[in-house]
Amino acid sequence: MKKIAAALCNILGTLILVAVIAAGLATTVPRAMGYEVYHIVSGSMEPEIPVGSVIYVDSTVPEEMAERDIIAFWREDAVVAHRVVENRVIDGELITKGDANQQEDIFPVAYGDVVGKVRAHFPYLGAMLVLFATTVGKIYVVCFAACGAMLNILGGRIRRRAREDDGAEDYR
Repeated sequence: MKKIAAALCNILGTLILVAVIAAGLATTVPRAMGYEVYHIVSGSMEPEIPVGSVIYVDSTVPEEMAERDIIAFWREDAVVAHRVVENRVIDGELITKGDANQQEDIFPVAYGDVVGKVRAHFPYLGAMLVLFATTVGKIYVVCFAACGAMLNILGGRIRRRAREDDGAEDYR
């Protein structure tokens, strides 16, 4: 019974640690590769990009953006991801539209406001991004990782105690 408890502690602890590491890598590796990472908070690009998704944006020359490309751009104090409807190279602006919206965006996107082209998007991963961005979220992640480490330590101690008990029974 102790061997099963030790194995379960080790497996659960390892799974927790792997989950924490994988979540961290999902946001740090793309940034190290030059991508900007953003969390989708509105439904304007559904169903293509659902709310709660994370998008990876690659810096791209606005003149090279084509119709149907999904781009990220600054609109007031927020980054917006919409699809290019038309690239007006002479005017230095893009006409965009959210897939879920009935009409094109009211204001064209100036080339200077373009962040880049959306290269990939993953549903639900945006919640992880938000978690890592807040102080409380970082505390939760550290506590979660500590629980995983403690489960691994507990598994090792249970296994050691079982070996010691088996050795004591040999002398009876």
